[in-house]
Amino acid sequence: MFTREPRAFEQDAEAYSPLCRLHSGADVLALLPDPATARLCLDIAEDAAQAVHGCMAAAHIGSEPMSLIFSAEEIDLIQLRDRAEGSSRQRFEQVNRTFVAWRRRSADRRTVFLDDCRGDIQRCVATECVETELVVASRHGNIDARDAFRSVVFNQHKLVLVPPARGYGGNLLGHVVIGWRSPGHAEDALVAARRWLAAAERITVVCVNDSATGKAQGSAGAMLARLGLEAQIVSITSGKRSTGQTLVDFAREEQATCLLIGAFKHSYFLELLLGRITRYVLQHAVV
Repeated sequence: MFTREPRAFEQDAEAYSPLCRLHSGADVLALLPDPATARLCLDIAEDAAQAVHGCMAAAHIGSEPMSLIFSAEEIDLIQLRDRAEGSSRQRFEQVNRTFVAWRRRSADRRTVFLDDCRGDIQRCVATECVETELVVASRHGNIDARDAFRSVVFNQHKLVLVPPARGYGGNLLGHVVIGWRSPGHAEDALVAARRWLAAAERITVVCVNDSATGKAQGSAGAMLARLGLEAQIVSITSGKRSTGQTLVDFAREEQATCLLIGAFKHSYFLELLLGRITRYVLQHAVV
C-alpha cells in the first residue's frame, strides 16, 4: 500500500517513548491529539496516502504541563482539565489503544507508525509536520486538538485536510469542489493539492460572484492548465447568502466528497475579528 517507510518507531499499548521524532518522507500525517477523533483521522489519512501511492504516519500531540512553566491560576485550570479529560499520559494511552486496534485490522498498515510528542503544542506540531505534505487534523475535540489545529493552519502553512464533523463515508476524492478566488490563497492551495487533485475522479471549480469579464474563471482555467488538471469551471452568484454559505450549499448540492479552499488570509487574531468564509466552511461543511 505504501511505497516508502517513514523513519519512526512502532508502539503498542504498553510501550512508548515521549520523545519527538521526525516523520521523514511521510506524504500524509494523521495528527491525533484527541482519542475521540483518532480513528476518523487515521481512516482519512490512509485514503489520502493511497490516492497518491504514498506513505502515511501518525503522531499524538499533547500538552505536558510538567514540562512547562505556569502561573498558579493556570495550574488550577490544568488540574480541572485533567479531571475532565484525563492526564497527558492517559490521553496518549487512549489514542495509542485506538491506533493499535486500527493498525491490527490490516496487514498493509504494518508500515504505519505512531509518534508521541508532549510538551509545548506549537513546538510539537512544528516538529511532527516539518516534512509532510498533507496533515489530517480535526478542529473538533479536546483542548489539545483545538490548539494543534490552530497551530497547523496559522503557523505551518501546510495543506490541511479537516475531517467532517458528521463522520467519513469514504471515497475521499470522488468529487472535489474548489472554491476559487484570484489572486488569493486558493492558488497556493491548488498547487499544494496537485497530487491529490490529479487522482480525483471529478473536479469542479466554483467562482462566486465573478466579475462581468469572467476574471476568476479565466485565472482558474489558466492555473488548471499550468498544473495539467482537468476540471469543470462554473460561476454562481451568492445573492443574499454569504460566500461561505454559497460554497457549502454548492458542495452539498453537487454531492462533493471534498471541498478545497484557500484558508485564512490574516493572522489568528485578525481572523477572529475579520475571518468569515473559512470559519463558516469549517463550521458548516459536511463533506
